[in-house]
Amino acid sequence: MKFFHYLKSKSFNDYETKHHALPADTVEEPCHPGLKTYERAQCFSISMALLPVVLFLTAVLLPSFPTEGKDPSFTALITTQTQVQREIVNKHNELRKSVSPPASNMLKMEWSREVTANAQKWANKCTLEHSSPNERKTSTKCGENLYMSSDPTAWSDAIQSWFNEHHDFIYGSGPKSTGAIVGHYTQLVWYSSFRVGCGIAYCPNQESLKYYYVCQYCPAGNNVSKKNTPYQQGAPCGSCPGNCDNGLCTNTCEYEDLLSNCDSLKKTAGCEHELLKEKCKATCLCEGKIY
Repeated sequence: MKFFHYLKSKSFNDYETKHHALPADTVEEPCHPGLKTYERAQCFSISMALLPVVLFLTAVLLPSFPTEGKDPSFTALITTQTQVQREIVNKHNELRKSVSPPASNMLKMEWSREVTANAQKWANKCTLEHSSPNERKTSTKCGENLYMSSDPTAWSDAIQSWFNEHHDFIYGSGPKSTGAIVGHYTQLVWYSSFRVGCGIAYCPNQESLKYYYVCQYCPAGNNVSKKNTPYQQGAPCGSCPGNCDNGLCTNTCEYEDLLSNCDSLKKTAGCEHELLKEKCKATCLCEGKIY
């Protein structure tokens, strides 16, 4: 079995490192060292606003693809099934509470039907690109991680592959090297993202990557101003005393701030000001909650 990992990013894991001429907005980097010695990997990165990211995995296996995506191993991944939703949520929370250094303000993730509907709708389009911010927006902006494979892959494995980017990330500093791909990881462990929804589609018109996975996260993570500190370092639940479930915070906020200086605006203008009512809902409506 050979695996080829592909990642893209507009801004911004080992065996044999290869560098090729890429478009100006992409960078190709070697994959993570966790792969076995007989495997080869190539990676390159595409982020968008708030740096959501996309991961493509090809697993070249025999026999070849099912002609209509009816393989039982694919239907077992469809996210309308309660057990699949539980697997996805549990995997996210397992990884979120395992971060190093530990997080004091990491929210516990929960499944969202609304977010799932958006993710499935986008997966059904079988595109190799991210959805637009408006296509995945709910009451807040939402982030997005993508994964593509030539064969059905367990959701837990797809999610783990995003998390494995932590090998290339230093908390407080960011990527270990220029061009290192870490955006899937930082979105997955973004402290304030607590609603997750995912979808999967079989894409017969794609030449090889026929299984398309989409997870969306609300509120969105990968805020540029905090990208090197996706959570607050500290004892688990240190920021949410009385609102803790197995090391994860439960005092969630349904709103988001659209301005970076809402705290100071609240002090000077107050939450009755029309600007703050529209642009600083989290600051004004989520006192004592994590946002």
